[in-house]
Amino acid sequence: MSKRLLPFLRPYAVRFLTLLGLLLAGNLLALAAPLLSGRAVDAVGVRAGGVDFPGVLRNCAGMLACYALSALLNYFTASRLIRLGQAVSHDLRKAAFDRVSELPVEYFDTHPAGDLISRVCYDVDTVNAAISTDLLQLGTSALTVAGSFLMLLLISPRLTLVFFVTVPLSTLLTRFQMKRIHPLFRQRSQALGALNGFTEERMNCRRSLRVYGVEDEDLSRFQVCNEAASRAYYEADRASAALGPSVNFINNLSLACISMFGALLYLRGGLTLGNLSSFVLYSRKFSGPIREAANLLSELQSSAAAAERVLDLLEEAPEPPDAPEAAEADRLRGDIRFESVTFGYDSARPVLRDFTVHIPAGSLVAVVGPTGAGKTTLVSLLLRFYEPQSGGISVDGVPIGAYRRDGLRRRLGLVLQDTWLFGGTIAENIAYGSPNAGREDVIAAAKAARIHRFISSLPEGYDTVLTDEGAGISKGQRQLLAIARCLLSDADIVILDEATSSVDTETEEAVGAAFQRLRQGRTCFVIAHRLSTIQGADRILVLDQGGAAEQGTHGELLAAGGIYAGLYAAQTWKHG
Repeated sequence: MSKRLLPFLRPYAVRFLTLLGLLLAGNLLALAAPLLSGRAVDAVGVRAGGVDFPGVLRNCAGMLACYALSALLNYFTASRLIRLGQAVSHDLRKAAFDRVSELPVEYFDTHPAGDLISRVCYDVDTVNAAISTDLLQLGTSALTVAGSFLMLLLISPRLTLVFFVTVPLSTLLTRFQMKRIHPLFRQRSQALGALNGFTEERMNCRRSLRVYGVEDEDLSRFQVCNEAASRAYYEADRASAALGPSVNFINNLSLACISMFGALLYLRGGLTLGNLSSFVLYSRKFSGPIREAANLLSELQSSAAAAERVLDLLEEAPEPPDAPEAAEADRLRGDIRFESVTFGYDSARPVLRDFTVHIPAGSLVAVVGPTGAGKTTLVSLLLRFYEPQSGGISVDGVPIGAYRRDGLRRRLGLVLQDTWLFGGTIAENIAYGSPNAGREDVIAAAKAARIHRFISSLPEGYDTVLTDEGAGISKGQRQLLAIARCLLSDADIVILDEATSSVDTETEEAVGAAFQRLRQGRTCFVIAHRLSTIQGADRILVLDQGGAAEQGTHGELLAAGGIYAGLYAAQTWKHG
């Protein structure tokens, strides 16, 4: 298990040491039983007249008591260790989820969600199994081996010499195999993460797959991922499966040598029959755990690989901290300036080049342009999801870096083209981000977003539970719920990123009317491809080639006969 896991184990050190003491006591009791067994054998024929029945019964009763007490202690230790493992996995999973919430947005742009889910869930559960089960068995095996070897030395040092040949062989074989097994289990975890990522992605877009009729091609791609994961599992399990039989062969070889040399010592009077019986029992206790430990080590390699993936996630750099003097954005007028901003997701290929624009407070600004012109990038920079390579952005004359991130983002309302709804009631979804909102506030926001009538038509109304991101309602209705959520947040700056792209014309007009009320006293961004929705904007920014190619009102831009006029004419002809 990785040393980096120690900070999560340290708070439970006292509990773990206590359980280790109980485990030691249980193993000592179990180790005393074979000695009593040998004495019971020697009690047969001690008297001239026959068997020493009191001695046999006394030793047998002692054996029974040792095994019973050992079983009770081991059961108690195992149950406590399971709880300890759950506590550690709880802390580890919480730390992983906390780190995920702290990671910058760019991390999620380069890492599949399925792989992250695999780390937070599957890999943490693998670590828990190692702590609650594998470590107990490994600790029991280690104590049993050490105690058995000591008893073997006490019974017959000469016969114990057999193990000085077989144990080094087992150790060398195990170390050799572990070097091969560990990389294989790491590859297995990575392959499973890739398979989970692919599966989740395809589950989320299953409707598109049906529409485009690419199920067979997608199944082939899944088969590639599935075969890679199966191959990784096979290689890891095959390598680990070979370890147990190899060690078992060496252990059986040692037992054969003990039986042969022990019989010779007994015939020569160097060992009693009871001692030989005890020695054989202790040799099984000694060699058996070595075989079990070899099998456990392969499982621990899987757990170590899983732990490394979780710990690698925990070591990912979170969003840079706010400046110590950063202020809380309590209320914003919404005066926004982009000053010579240059930014690219790949610094060698900037999306925005020396971009400068001023958006007065309270204005409704529409941003249009061809795909890839940087429309959504403006929003990401304003929300501080990314930082520009050069230049600066200010709100109300204050650089956005001088505001606390969480405070700035709370003052910005965002409605995306791809809406997000969680498993919960409609009322809870609308009130998300506004914990102090009452039912009346929720209803008022729904009415403003023109979704109240639809909600009221549902059997449970606002208490209707949504599942699978609102799979039971249309995409347009999901967007209207997201718009109601934005209305309720009372943000100072409102951003609509293609928010009306999936609603019909009637609903689009209703949403437009709602936002005419919403824009009073607020700065509003509207990013749109459908130019018919932005004709009433105070200003229209046309992005092209990394900058503001044109700006003005709808009428001014049409009169100019530039890029905007061409886009508008193309859409008018298409829908005319």
